[in-house]
Amino acid sequence: MSPSRMILGAALAGGIASGVLTALPGTPAGAAVPECSNADLAITFRVHGAAAGSMFGTMRYKNTSDHSCRTGGYGGLSFVGHGNGTQVGAAATRAPGTPVRSFVLRPGQRATSRVQIAQTANYDRSLCRPRKVDGFRVFVPDSYAGTFVPYRTRACSRKVIASFSPQLSHQALRKKG
Repeated sequence: MSPSRMILGAALAGGIASGVLTALPGTPAGAAVPECSNADLAITFRVHGAAAGSMFGTMRYKNTSDHSCRTGGYGGLSFVGHGNGTQVGAAATRAPGTPVRSFVLRPGQRATSRVQIAQTANYDRSLCRPRKVDGFRVFVPDSYAGTFVPYRTRACSRKVIASFSPQLSHQALRKKG
């Protein structure tokens, strides 16, 4: 084998071992799966219940594109309001509990992220300054463009962090199903 082929083979093997090259079965060799973008995903929020001064729900990400895409880890999440998308209060903190992994979503597949929202009544009213919010601004992992997801509630307008829990937190994305 020539030295140039040995170098190329070593580079490809290193790329595959490190996960840099991600190909799906049925895709041409060396074809990388692109990262998921806002255009690839429909994002919705669903409340599941409440307990101990918090509401719990799930942010759901469905691949609505005609191609597979790669995602995983933490995106961004914050409350928005005032009818114009202005951020209200502090952005969500990252909650532990879900391993951070990269994965591929084929068309129609879903990923989820658990969300916890502490009730504004948990905080001193003068420190919290509760305001109505229109919903969330959601950032797909590794994206700087946000998507609006409607969810009317109340949130602290000041960036107050209580000693026992932040007002808004979320877990890393995980593949559904």
